[in-house]
Amino acid sequence: MKARTTRTNGLDPRVESSRLDNGLDVTTVTLPHLHTAVVALFVKVGARFESPADNGLSHFVEHMLFRGTEKYPSSLALNTAVEKLGSTLHAETGRDYTLFQLGLEPEHVPAAIALLGELMTRPRFDDIELERTLILEEINEDYDEDDVEINADDIARGLVFGDHPLGQRIIGPRPNVARFSAADVERHFATFYGARNANLCVAGPVEHAQVVAMAEHALANMNPGQRVVVPSAPPPVTGPLLEHVKDAGSQTSLAIVFRAVPELDPAYVALVALLRVLDDGMSTRLHYTLADQKGLAYSIHAAIEPLADAALFEIAGATANAKVPSLVRELLTLLDGLRRGQVTDDELANARVRYRYETLASVDDASAMAGWFGGTALYYPPPTLSERLAQMAAVTIDDVVRVAEQVLAPGNLAIAAVGSLSRARLGELRETVTSWK
Repeated sequence: MKARTTRTNGLDPRVESSRLDNGLDVTTVTLPHLHTAVVALFVKVGARFESPADNGLSHFVEHMLFRGTEKYPSSLALNTAVEKLGSTLHAETGRDYTLFQLGLEPEHVPAAIALLGELMTRPRFDDIELERTLILEEINEDYDEDDVEINADDIARGLVFGDHPLGQRIIGPRPNVARFSAADVERHFATFYGARNANLCVAGPVEHAQVVAMAEHALANMNPGQRVVVPSAPPPVTGPLLEHVKDAGSQTSLAIVFRAVPELDPAYVALVALLRVLDDGMSTRLHYTLADQKGLAYSIHAAIEPLADAALFEIAGATANAKVPSLVRELLTLLDGLRRGQVTDDELANARVRYRYETLASVDDASAMAGWFGGTALYYPPPTLSERLAQMAAVTIDDVVRVAEQVLAPGNLAIAAVGSLSRARLGELRETVTSWK
């Protein structure tokens, strides 16, 4: 076992990390003030690592792991064991990683780690046809009755990343899901679910040495595997790009996406401040201007999706079909104001205050701490909370304007619109997007 780091600094929790002999990283975030704990296993596997033929296989494997293990030979037995701990086994597959997580009382942490050890070392991969049926039903949510994709978020990411794996759908295309075999599942599991490709993180009132001992007992037999090579993000495409998919209904769903700076870029914290100036409460520009004052959408919001070496700045919402060109036009005008320096001292001060509150609140959230110090560590050492607060406190209006000019530019823009737009409305929308300078 190789110890890696121990950090403690002011408001920061004590974060310790060790590496087991098989290569598994074990991280603890000690939060003695909490009465619950989170046990989370992060694995470097997802759509980013899939070929077109394997697209959707990471998600498929995640589902198949719920079908039982040698000790818990069915989905019922597995879920019963989890629920006896007062917990639920939460799992999710993304583009960059897959997560398995249990939240529970601290006294049940050993049992939770043992259960994850069972899952990672002795899966049965039974009932593949049952799971295939469920996933195909899940896919139906993103397609219309003519089998046309209507998920605006995925369509927009396909525009931004093109043929790169980051542009693939996490769930995969229907033909892939229909033909994945047990051999495919076992091959993908053996390739990616190695100890060297994972991080076990436990956050809560726990002691590092005890957690490491539990992990050595439960996960020592986890296949070491190989550290997976991460495919680099593709170079940015040249926008603006617009794709309209016709779909019946009274509203059009919009995903408006900009290729942005990655989390390790020095400008990233200014990007976070920019996001909060635009959308961080009912009084900020996005909601107040477009929803409250102009009535162009009931709900519209912005977010950043950070990936290992890229990020997306996304604005998503839905509005009546007839309002789509007006909504996009007013939004681009709003973004123009940010690019031209129309950011006030009060707006930046509010962004800082709210960012600080949410950062402090995250110390009371074991799941957030596990995600930050466990999930992020799959790719790079996460900065401490105090470091991030200091970075945000140092952000200036000039920094925010500079990153707005860099990111909120026509060349970085991709828009997916899913709804029933007339030819005239679609022409108006295209003109609005292509004429944005």
